[in-house]
Order: sequence, then C-alpha cells, then structure tokens
Amino acid sequence: MSTHANGMGTHQASVRPVEILLVEDDRSDVRLVQEALREGQVPHHLHVVRDGVEALAFLRGEGEYESAILPDLILLDLKMPKKGGLEVLKEIKNSDVLRRIPVIVLTTSDAPEDVARAYELQASLYVTKPSDLDEFDRMLRVMRDFCLTVVKLPPRVLG
Repeated sequence: MSTHANGMGTHQASVRPVEILLVEDDRSDVRLVQEALREGQVPHHLHVVRDGVEALAFLRGEGEYESAILPDLILLDLKMPKKGGLEVLKEIKNSDVLRRIPVIVLTTSDAPEDVARAYELQASLYVTKPSDLDEFDRMLRVMRDFCLTVVKLPPRVLG
C-alpha cells in the first residue's frame, strides 16, 4: 500500500493523486478495477481491502493501517465476509470524520431493498456490476471517467 503524509508531496493541490479505497473480496473484480483505473489519465492511488472489517480498520487508521491516509472516494461491495457493505456504509456515514467521503456501492445485487437501504444510508451512487465481463469493463471505464474527471470530489478529510 502506498501512503503519503498528506497526499500533496511536491505536487500542487490540483494535481495530487486521487486516493481510492476499493472494498472488494472478489479478486477478478479487483483486477478489472485496477485495469480500468490504470488506463485512465487521472493520477491515483488504489488501496484494496477484502472485507468490511478491514475497510473500517483502514478508515480508522488501526493496526496495519495506522499510516493510511483517508481516501477521496470509496468503492464498496455489499456482499462480503465478516461485515457486509451496508454495515460498513452505515458506520462511515455515522462518523463525523468519514461521512463526507463519497461512497459508490459497486455490487452484484440489484435487489430493490439493497438499493433503497444503500441510498437511505447516504450512498453517493449505487451501481450494479454487469455479469458480462466486457460490459463490466465498459461500465468501469465510464464510471472512472465520470467520477475522476467530471465529478468534483470534496476536499480530503485529514481526520
């Protein structure tokens, strides 16, 4: 994992890398996200954790993540071992330090109750992963371009 004291280094604030936390237990989905981001033009650092417990440890700077900086954007799967994505989302949005971080739910579930609950818990976007790999790859590229070049992310939380 790459970390930086404040993400700025010698870069100006306008060109600092976007810090992204991917919370995903499926290794093939992790690879697809990595590829989509790698091919983009926006400097970024992608941090990957495999379950909800790890995600919260990362966000709280606990244990092996004590030097982790808070992300600018979180990509969150819902169906994970140990602690599910909706529980993680609830804890993020109940935290004074974390609640400003945009969270995009990126999941296989298109269940109306999951969609409704995610938005009730203040998810920024809810995206259902297509089952077709080519379509999933295309969707990731569109999402990358939209989230990293069109959308204005909030200032980094230094919490």
